[in-house]
Amino acid sequence: MQVAVENIKTLDDLRRFVHEVLCSKENLMAEEYGLTEKRMVRGGQFCGLQFCVRGPRSVRLTAIWTADQNVVYLYDAKGVRYAKIRLTRRAETGCQAPAA
Repeated sequence: MQVAVENIKTLDDLRRFVHEVLCSKENLMAEEYGLTEKRMVRGGQFCGLQFCVRGPRSVRLTAIWTADQNVVYLYDAKGVRYAKIRLTRRAETGCQAPAA
């Protein structure tokens, strides 16, 4: 299943999109490698999410979604940014404040 940028409406859509893009970078089978995420907080306010896929041979691919700019930054296994994707719609996250 491929999620197009213009179809991202929810946080789950964003997760699926990032997972597919990261896995395709290293030809990983998405169903075999899970996606983890961490909330990013700046000044006590939610500001984005960091996503990570850990593959074989210590492969670690990451993505950062910035809530204010609505942009996804993608990083390869060496930690080098290889893409910047501006989303056409803002994903409904329901995240306003950091979790206690």
